[in-house]
Order: sequence, then structure tokens, then C-alpha cells
Amino acid sequence: MSILSREKIRIHVQVNNKAEAIRLAGQLLVDNGHVPASYIDYMLKRDEELSTYMGAGLAIPHGTNEAKKLINSTGLAVLVVPDGVEFGGGEIARLIVGIAAIGDDHMDLLTSIAMIVSDDATMDRILKATSEDEILEIFLEGVEQ
Repeated sequence: MSILSREKIRIHVQVNNKAEAIRLAGQLLVDNGHVPASYIDYMLKRDEELSTYMGAGLAIPHGTNEAKKLINSTGLAVLVVPDGVEFGGGEIARLIVGIAAIGDDHMDLLTSIAMIVSDDATMDRILKATSEDEILEIFLEGVEQ
């Protein structure tokens, strides 16, 4: 099972709030077998404890430490929200990357994601992508499968 595939990517997403965005990202991880549905509650809890907004229009929702035991396999889910969604304190996320990671995989994934979006041109390509395949290609340039 790949960490990221077109089935775990949604573009032109419209959500009403960050909880809805986190649930959608989590559901993609559930639907693709990475985690059970209960993991989504831990993703919401994690964001309540400490915002998963990272800056530069990026949020990376993931489960709490106690949710690690629920993870079946490492995976990413990517949502592109062109209109953005507030993640608290006026911070607007346009790219939401849900993570479920076994062991220390999350550190490598976070580093890779940060490298991808730290380049303004690459972030712009992501936000203007017209297909899931285009997003997949951008991420595959930065995240090893």
C-alpha cells in the first residue's frame, strides 16, 4: 500500500470549518485502510490540544500519541481547499495533509511535506492543480513511496 495515491487526494474541496476538514482527511485515511474510524476522533483531539496549523497555508492534522497503536500503515491524505478554512487565530489553511504514521515515519513525512510547501512556486502549483494526478506528481517529487 502506498503512502499517497490519487484515491487519497481531493482538490477543489469546500468545507465549513476545520473539524470538517480534519474529518474529511481522516476519512480518506480510513477508506484506504491506514486507520480505523476511531482515529479521526484522535485527530480532532490533537488539533484541540495544539493547533495542527503549520503556517504558510498548511495544516497537518494527525492523531495524538495514544492513537499510534491504532495505525495499520503509514499514509497521507491531501486536501486542497482553494477558499481556505480557518484553523484558529485567523490562520487560513489551503492545503491540508492528514497523516497516519507508524513509529518514527511521521518525522520523515513532516520534513518532506515542509520541504515541498516551503517553496512558494511548488505551493502555488499545488493550489492551482487541476487534477489529483498533478498533486500526486508534486508530492512524489518530495516524498519517497
